[in-house]
Amino acid sequence: MLVGEVIELDPYEYIKEAIIKGKYGPGMRLTEEALAKELNISRTPIREAIQQLLSDGLITPLKRGVIVREFTKDDIRQIYDLRAVLESYAASEAAFRRTEKDLQIMKEANEAYKRAVDRYLQHEDEGLDDIMTTNAKFHDAILTAAQNNYLRFHLERVVVLPLVFNSFHWYTKQELIRSFDIHNNIYNAIKHQEFERAKTALREHVYLARDHVLKHSSKLKKER
Repeated sequence: MLVGEVIELDPYEYIKEAIIKGKYGPGMRLTEEALAKELNISRTPIREAIQQLLSDGLITPLKRGVIVREFTKDDIRQIYDLRAVLESYAASEAAFRRTEKDLQIMKEANEAYKRAVDRYLQHEDEGLDDIMTTNAKFHDAILTAAQNNYLRFHLERVVVLPLVFNSFHWYTKQELIRSFDIHNNIYNAIKHQEFERAKTALREHVYLARDHVLKHSSKLKKER
């Protein structure tokens, strides 16, 4: 970063993205002073950003400064197990409450996900951000269709973005394509209002992601 460069993202978004992509890796200590100097802004917005990131669970406090959160295998299991419960319930509620608009948004999000996967596979692993973004839109469409703000509140605190980002990084071509197919199964179950099928498909989808992250969890520190 050049001296005097203006950061277009707000401090919260900038630091969060740096954590997600591994620029600030697990166990890295962050201070208001160092971050303010790096972003060329005052410490007040940095302090506010840190409070948001603490609430997100992406960092943990120290006596002076904060540290980027590290995840144990037990953490990963608990996070994904809770996601499985909450997201599978969201899928069953979506199957019951979805509108035609919900279905259209869901379908378009999954088609965008497939295009992002195709670009990623064709351009030598470029475009991982697009895969993550379109995947999030598909899952968010399900949550919107469920029409439950309390469920959204809790899920937003359970979905740990650095783990999601890394999980896509480790997927093979076949696994990425399978993920799109699973999305289709979930979509069709919701479309046809098959509550239990939607619930089961989404739960298995999350468990597969959990197992994938656990398989590669030893790389969380090594790849930083």
